[in-house]
Amino acid sequence: MTGLGYLDSPWPCEDGGPQRLQTPRSGAALHLRSAEERLGCVTRNTLLSTMTVLGAPGEVYLLTHSALRARIGWATTSCVEQIDPLTLKTVRRSPRLAGGPMWPGGMAIHRNGDIYVVYGRHAHRLDRRCELRASLRLPINQPHNSFVVLDNGLIVTKNLSDTRNALLSVIDADNLSLVGPGTECPEPSIARLSAIGNSVYVVGVRSIMRYHWNTQTDTLERDTGWRLDYIAGSAQTYGWDVVLDGANAWFMDNGRHRYLYTMVGAGVSRSAIRLIRVSMSDARDHAHTTISGLPGGSVTNPPLVDLRRRIVVAYDSANRYLRAWHFDPLSGALRSLWHKPDFGCASHMLLYPDSGELLVNDYRALGEEVVLLDIATGLERARVRSGGLTQGVVFPSPGWGRDLYWSSMGRLARIFVQ
Repeated sequence: MTGLGYLDSPWPCEDGGPQRLQTPRSGAALHLRSAEERLGCVTRNTLLSTMTVLGAPGEVYLLTHSALRARIGWATTSCVEQIDPLTLKTVRRSPRLAGGPMWPGGMAIHRNGDIYVVYGRHAHRLDRRCELRASLRLPINQPHNSFVVLDNGLIVTKNLSDTRNALLSVIDADNLSLVGPGTECPEPSIARLSAIGNSVYVVGVRSIMRYHWNTQTDTLERDTGWRLDYIAGSAQTYGWDVVLDGANAWFMDNGRHRYLYTMVGAGVSRSAIRLIRVSMSDARDHAHTTISGLPGGSVTNPPLVDLRRRIVVAYDSANRYLRAWHFDPLSGALRSLWHKPDFGCASHMLLYPDSGELLVNDYRALGEEVVLLDIATGLERARVRSGGLTQGVVFPSPGWGRDLYWSSMGRLARIFVQ
C-alpha cells in the first residue's frame, strides 16, 4: 500500500493519490442501474477552479486561483473554500493565499489532518476550517505545479519551466520548512510529480527519471540506473504527468500546445502523439504507441490505467480522439479494445474500479459535457452538460454519494444520479 502520507479519505488529493491512478481510495460507485436513471447537474461559477478534495464524511474543499493580475505581471493568489456537498455554496473560505506566477497549483489533506496548498512560489498550511496556520516562500520565483506527499509524510514540489532545470524542494509538513537546499534535476520539467512509497518520478522535457528518499542524508537521490530519454531525436515535445501502476509507468508526449479555452487544434508539433510505457524495474524495457496517428496531436494530462481489468485509456485532445487498450501485465504489450473519434476529451479522468464506470469530458461546439463510459467496452451510458464554455483540463473528484465534482476552470459542477 502507498499514499500513506495522506488523510484516510476517499479522495484526499488530486488524482486520488500520488500514483495518479484517478480512482477513489474507498466509497461507492455511481452504479447507474437502469434506463430510468440519468445524470443531473448543479453548477456554480468560480474564479478559476482547479480541484476538489474530500476530508471527513461530508467535507468537500475547493481550490481556486486568480489570473487577471498575471496579464500585467503582478503576482496571483489562491484560495481554499469548504463548500456544501450538495449545493456547492461556500461554507467558509480562507484568506487570499500568497502565490506568485500563475499556473494551477495543488491541494491535499495530509495524514496529520491539515490542508496543504502549493501555488505560485508559496506553500501554505491550513486547518479544516480554512484558517491559515503557516506559509512558506519557495526558493525559485516560478510557478510550482502542485506536490506529492511521500509515505514518510514529507511534501515534495518543484518549479514548472521548459528552460530552467527543475528543483525538487522537500518540505517538512509539521513546521512547513524546507528540508535542505533541494535536489536539482538535470533538465527542466513541465509535468506534475508522481510518487510511490518514498520515491518520486519526474517527467522532464526529454527524459523520465526517479529519485529515492535517503533517510541517512535527508535528501532525494537520483536513481542513476533508471532513466529513459523518450524524445531520443524525434520531433516530439515534452511529456505530461505519469501514472504509476506498480509495474509500469505510463504517460503521453507532445505536451506543448496553445491552449486558451480549448485543446482542440492546439497542438504545436506536427507529429502524432504517443502513449509511452516504461517498466518501473528496468527503463530499458519501454515502448511507445501512437494514439490517433493524426498530425498535430497534443494533450495536457495523464492517461488512465485500470489495474483490475488491465486497461489503459489515452487520448489526443488536439484531434478529439479517445482510445483504450488491454495490456499484458508482464510484457506490457497492448491490444486495442475500442476507440472514439470526434470525442473531445482533455481533462483528468475518474474511474470507479468496482463498476468499471469511467467519467471523461467531451468538448463540443456548445460547450463541455461529462460522459459516463463503460471502460471495458467504451459503451456510453450517460452524459450531461456541465455548463462550462471552456474545455476542462483540470481535476474531477468523487462525491460522498452517487455523485462527483467536475472542475473546468471558470465553473464547478456536481454531477449526480437522478
